Amino acid sequence: MGRATYGAARHRKKVRILKEARGFRGGPGKRWRLAQEAVIRAGANAYRDRRRRKRDFRALWITRLTAACRSRGIAYSRFIFGLNASDIELNRKQMSEMAINAPTDFDALVEIAKKHQPEAAAA
Repeated sequence: MGRATYGAARHRKKVRILKEARGFRGGPGKRWRLAQEAVIRAGANAYRDRRRRKRDFRALWITRLTAACRSRGIAYSRFIFGLNASDIELNRKQMSEMAINAPTDFDALVEIAKKHQPEAAAA
């Protein structure tokens, strides 16, 4: 009795994997076993990096806000504290865009945050 090779189903699977691997350099773009490994690895990296992208953008927004706050004479942490104390609920993406595209509005936010700073303890 001959061995089963899954015929058409196996062929469709190979075609799908090799199509996904098209554009990969060298062997992984053409050879079945290397393509299979490369496609699995690429999928794992894509899954991981979809989550990492969110972290990277938040870090970018915080970096932009830190620079904008320092140029206006307030630390980023004090700025966020002041906004929380004044019940202003803007996310960091919105504030970052505001610092770039609407500096006068961002200046108003900084003034609000400065008003809500705790007084330094008398020494």
